[in-house]
Amino acid sequence: MIVTGEASGDLHGARLVAAMKELNPDLSVCGMGGIELRRQGVEILYDIARMAVVGLVEVITHLKDIRAALRILGNELRSNPPDLLILVDYPDFNLLLAKQAKKAGIPIFYYISPQVWAWRSGRVGKIGLLVDAMAVILPFEQEFYRQRGVAVDYVGHPLLDSVKYTVAREDFCRLHQINPDHVLLGLLPGSRKKEIRSMLPVFLETAARLARTHDNMTVLLPLAPTLTMDDLVACGLNLGQHPVKVIAENRYDLMAACDLAMAVSGTVTLELAILDVPMVVSYKMSPVTWFVGRPLISVDYASLVNLIGGKEVVSELLQGEATAAKIAEALEEIWPGRDKREIMLRELAAVREKMGGGGASKRAAGLALATVRR
Repeated sequence: MIVTGEASGDLHGARLVAAMKELNPDLSVCGMGGIELRRQGVEILYDIARMAVVGLVEVITHLKDIRAALRILGNELRSNPPDLLILVDYPDFNLLLAKQAKKAGIPIFYYISPQVWAWRSGRVGKIGLLVDAMAVILPFEQEFYRQRGVAVDYVGHPLLDSVKYTVAREDFCRLHQINPDHVLLGLLPGSRKKEIRSMLPVFLETAARLARTHDNMTVLLPLAPTLTMDDLVACGLNLGQHPVKVIAENRYDLMAACDLAMAVSGTVTLELAILDVPMVVSYKMSPVTWFVGRPLISVDYASLVNLIGGKEVVSELLQGEATAAKIAEALEEIWPGRDKREIMLRELAAVREKMGGGGASKRAAGLALATVRR
């Protein structure tokens, strides 16, 4: 059984399952996930479309779905015990499920560590007691766990294998009738409906501000598979008012073609870094979640790019600073031809170097199957 709770985990989990099936074609897998795990032949017992939430207030509004998923997966653990339970990130839910698996004597493999190094580090002890093996994907995580008496394996980041574009910028522009001489600005407001309700209006206002002084700009917005055009329109997208080109297919081709981007904090910042796209990172959550959670956070940065870099490689504008005026100003600093842009490109290359080589899914698959054998 494999369990994940949001889109990036679904993608990483699917690649892990594919790598495991290469090693053992007879595997049968069930669990909680989405379209990517389903494509790998996983029997989906509960769809993550009902689960992908961030923040205290948002979790409270989804308690019914969370309880239902725990009940369904827990019943499956007891009635038809799997040889291995694989947990992918999503810590609060997955650690509750891990307790049930532990009682049932089911081995547990944790793939992609919860961000215990960022907040609530007390969970490390719980993970050490419940989990039989863990594979981490960020270079500083192995030492973090070692210092706290928990042995984990660093396998590298799976994005290094998956984030690839298929066409050059000129071909992308020709395919989508875009002027190749324009500056291409990417809008990446997230894949969850609550995220885009919060961030898309700000990003659209930012693009409108920049359009007043840059008539040679085209704005690109990749449509996440978890969203529809109606979702974007409901959050303020007006194609007549904002010159935004929405493209549903070949997301990485779009991102790689961009000269710069504004993005929410999260996995997308690493995707942009791998594709060598300068960015400004921004995020807002409910005031209650921010007020309660901010004192508990023990890291200096919100974006993975800055955490891996160990310094502010990209600008972060969070909560009260996440305004169109400030985001536009930060984007102007990394506009093509500006000195700060060249500095950021060099530092993004250093971040990629720290992430190591590819092959994370294959290494994690070997560790998962070794856990079953043990």
